Amino acid sequence: MPPDSAPPDPPRAEVRRAQILAAAGDCFRSKGFHGASIAQISRIAGMSPGHIYHYFENKEAIIAAIVAQDLEHVLAMTASLRVACNMKEAMVEHVADGVARNLEPRTAGLNLEILAEAARNPHVAEIVRSADRVCRDSLGRTLRDMRRASGHDDDEATIAGMIEVLAAMFEGLASRSIRNPHLDRDVVVRLFQGALRDLLSQNP
Repeated sequence: MPPDSAPPDPPRAEVRRAQILAAAGDCFRSKGFHGASIAQISRIAGMSPGHIYHYFENKEAIIAAIVAQDLEHVLAMTASLRVACNMKEAMVEHVADGVARNLEPRTAGLNLEILAEAARNPHVAEIVRSADRVCRDSLGRTLRDMRRASGHDDDEATIAGMIEVLAAMFEGLASRSIRNPHLDRDVVVRLFQGALRDLLSQNP
């Protein structure tokens, strides 16, 4: 095999992938999914279009990788909650991080752009929905363990409802960050923490 056709070593490959995902995120935010081209992404990433295609088949594959990154963060968070001494308080403490992540302008803009494309594109919709199913499953296991530790025996509908309320709370921050970029984050965190404690303490 010629030297220039050998697969890149893993660390270099991960750096390249990260460069592409960061550049694609910038393009998607500023130009929209359809307005952004592989040529534009390659210029921002500082590599040729051929290098982009070496790692990603198309723009939808790039979106899949971005969604997977976000999912990985959520799965790591829910896994850490399940081993916490006090799961409920650990989740309350994570509120500040969740609020900060969802209000970060670059992240919020990119997530909204991906959702907008999912509303038009069935392939992107399945990418988003598949990740959401995995996320809901992990969060559901966390909530069941937490509620059982507090003496609650919930049915699936109750757990599913709690998940949807939590998702609506945090995902809704993306749109609020654009509608009202000067909202008081400290107040939002405090009220979210109170709402979360109430939600997790409710009887079925």
